[in-house]
Amino acid sequence: MPDPNDPRMQQMMAQLQQFMSQQAASGPVNWDLARQVANQHVDEDPILKSSDKDSTNEILRLADLWLENSTTFPSGTTATAVWTRKDWIAHTVGTWRELAEPLAKKMGDALNELVPEDVRSLLGPMANLMQGIGSTLFGAQLGQAMAELSMEVLSSSEVGLPLGPKGTAVIVPTNLDEYAEGMEDIDRDEVRLYVALREVAYHRLYSHVPWLRAHVIGAIEAYASGIHIDQDAVESLANELDFTNQESMQQIDLGDLLRPTETPAQEAALARLDHILALVGGWVSHVVAEAAGDRLPSLEKLTESARRRRATGGPSERTFAALVGLQMNPKKMREARALWQRLTEERGVDGRDSVWSHPDLIPTQEDLDNPSSFLEGDAELGDMDMSIFDQLAVNDPKPDDEDEDDDGDNRPER
Repeated sequence: MPDPNDPRMQQMMAQLQQFMSQQAASGPVNWDLARQVANQHVDEDPILKSSDKDSTNEILRLADLWLENSTTFPSGTTATAVWTRKDWIAHTVGTWRELAEPLAKKMGDALNELVPEDVRSLLGPMANLMQGIGSTLFGAQLGQAMAELSMEVLSSSEVGLPLGPKGTAVIVPTNLDEYAEGMEDIDRDEVRLYVALREVAYHRLYSHVPWLRAHVIGAIEAYASGIHIDQDAVESLANELDFTNQESMQQIDLGDLLRPTETPAQEAALARLDHILALVGGWVSHVVAEAAGDRLPSLEKLTESARRRRATGGPSERTFAALVGLQMNPKKMREARALWQRLTEERGVDGRDSVWSHPDLIPTQEDLDNPSSFLEGDAELGDMDMSIFDQLAVNDPKPDDEDEDDDGDNRPER
C-alpha cells in the first residue's frame, strides 16, 4: 500500500478530490462535457444560402396554414427557424435536461449508496466520488447520443415532442436534404412540406394540450424512481474506467449497471410512455394526411417512408431506447392513427380533438385493440361533460400518475 504521508500520494489524492468535486458540482449530468463531446463528433453543415433559409421558413408557415381546417387546435408556432446540426445541439440541451436528469440523478444516488457508511465517513469530501463518476459518464454518453441524433433529425419534434424553444418550428436542412436524396422519385419540395406539416402539427398539439408534456416527462421520472444498481456490474465497470480517455468513457454501456429485470412499476411507466407516444404520433400522422389531401401527390409514399424510418429505428425510437430501454411498437402507432381517423369520421374534428382535453379521456390500449367500444362509450359524453373536463385541463394540467393503473385506464364511467 502506498504511504498516505508521501507528498506525491497526497498531491494525487488532492487532484482526484478536486476533479471529482467539480464533476459532482456539475449536477447529475456534466452538461459542459456533453456539449463538448457532441460538438466534437458532429460534421460541419454545408453553408446554406439565404434563399434556402427563406424558402424553408416559408414552407413551415405554409404548412401551418394547411392545418387550419384539419384540427381545432390553433397554431402553436410563434417563430420558424432553420438550424444547423450544431444549432440543434445548442438549442435542445434544455429539454435533454428534463429527459435525462431524472435518470442520471437516480443513477448517481444509487451509485453513491454502494459506498458503505463507515467508508463514506472516512472519505469526507471524497464521499461524492461515485456521483462524480456518474455525472462524467452521463455527460460523455449523452454528448455522443446528441451528436448522432443531430446528424439524423429532420426537425425539432421528430423524437415525439418538440425539443427546442416553445413555439419555434424548426427544420434541419442538411439532414432533410440527405433524407430527400433517398427518395429520388419524389419532388424535394414535397418532402420538405411533409416534414414541415409534421413539425407544426406536433407544436399545435403540445402547445394546446397543457398536461401532455408533463405526462411524457412524468413517465420517464416514474421509470427512473425504480432504478436499481447491480453491484457486480459496478465493480466490473470500475476496472474499465479511464478518465483520461474520452472515447472509452463513451463506449461504456451504462445499461449494464441496471438490473436485468424491471419492477412492475417500471414496466407500467414504460407502457404508459409507449402508449402516449403512439397516440401523439398517430394523431400527427392522421392530421397531416387530412391537411395534405390531394395537395401532395406523393403523400402515400412519404407516409410509407416515415413508417419505414420508425420501423428501422428512427430518432424517436433511438432516443427512448437509449433513455429507458423502450422498444417502441410501430404497429401501435398505426392502430392509434386508425382510431383518430374513425373518431374524425364519426365525431368530426371537434369531437376528435376534444378527447385531448384531459388525460382521463384519452384512449387506452384496450381502446386501440377495440376502437368500437371506445367510440360507443365516448358518444355518451355531452357538451356539459366536455366543458367540465376543459376546465379540469386548465386547473390541473399535470396528470395524477400515482393513481393510474398499469394501463393508465382511470377514465371515469360514462
